[in-house]
Amino acid sequence: MVEFSPFSSFACEVFAKELEAHPPQQQHGHWAQICSGNPTNKIRGCDRYGCGQFGADRHGHKGKHTGVDVICADGATVYAPFSGQLSGPIRFFHNGNAIDDGVQIRGSGNPSFLTSLPLPSLPGYCVKLVCIHPIRYHGQIQRGQQLGRMLPMQIVFPGIISHIHLENCDHSDPTHLLTPVIGPFPQQDTRWATVCSGNPTNEIRGCDRYGCGYFGAPRRNGKGKHAAVDVICSDGATVYAPFSGELSGPIKFFHNGNAIDDGVQIRGSGFCVKLVCIHPIRYSGRIFKGQILGRMLPMQRVFPGITSHIHIENCDHSDPTPNLERGKGR
Repeated sequence: MVEFSPFSSFACEVFAKELEAHPPQQQHGHWAQICSGNPTNKIRGCDRYGCGQFGADRHGHKGKHTGVDVICADGATVYAPFSGQLSGPIRFFHNGNAIDDGVQIRGSGNPSFLTSLPLPSLPGYCVKLVCIHPIRYHGQIQRGQQLGRMLPMQIVFPGIISHIHLENCDHSDPTHLLTPVIGPFPQQDTRWATVCSGNPTNEIRGCDRYGCGYFGAPRRNGKGKHAAVDVICSDGATVYAPFSGELSGPIKFFHNGNAIDDGVQIRGSGFCVKLVCIHPIRYSGRIFKGQILGRMLPMQRVFPGITSHIHIENCDHSDPTPNLERGKGR
C-alpha cells in the first residue's frame, strides 16, 4: 500500500485547482494558429517544387519529408504554436539564402507553477520552425504570442506555395496537432483575466469632470445611461484579453477618427465584449485569455484630466461588472 503524506495530498489539490485555472498548453490538444491569414494551419499541397504533407517524397529520391509545410504568405506574422523556451538560430539550408533562418521551441509540458511540486511531468513538445525570422532566438514565449515574420520564399523559390517548414525535433508527424480548435471557446470559469497592466484588480473608473465609469451611470445632458464599464488603464499600457475567443474589428466608437477611436470585439463561448480606446495587435483571428491584446490609446490627448480607461461593453448591453470583479487578482 502506498502512503501519501499530507504535503503530497496538498500538492495534488493545488495541482487540480491550478490546472483548472491555468491549463497547460498540452491540454488544448491542438496548437495555436501559426501564421496570420491561415487560421486553420492549412498545409501546403503540391506544386512544382514538391508537396507539403508529412512523409511526402522529396525530389531526386532524397527520402521523405520529415516535417509539414504550413501555408504562410511572405512577410506574414508568425505566432508560437505553444508555450516554451526558444533556441536558435536554425539554419536549415546552410547557405545564407533569404529564407535560411528559423527557431526552435521546446515546451516542458508543465505550467510554471508546477515546477516545485512532486508531480510527474506532462508530455512536452519540441519543434523547429524554419523559413521565418524570429523576433528573438532565446527566452520564453507564450502560446499565440508573436514569434516573428515569414521570410521572402518567393525570392528563393519563385511560384512555390510559400510556407513555414515545421518539424518535430524527434521527426514524428505533427499534423494531428496543427488543426486549431475553431470555436466554441470553452471558458474555464466566469472570472475574466486582468485587462490592463497596472490594474490587476480591474478597478473601475470613479467619477471625474467628464462623468462616471460604472455601469448605468447617467450620461451628460440626459443622454441615457452608461451601457458599459470603464476599466482604469494608463495611456500606453498593455491590454490583455479578458477571455479566450475570436477577434473582430475595428470598432470605431466615436466615428470621428480621433486619437482613441479604435477598438476590437472578442466573442467566446458565453461572452461577447467590445473593448474601446485601445489599439489591438490585430483585428481578426483567435486570442486566448491573458494574451496581449494591444495597447491603451492616448486618452489624455482627447480628454485632458480624465481618468484614462478602457471602455468595456457587453455585446448584449448587459452589465460586465460581475465578470470583472470575480477576476480580481487573477
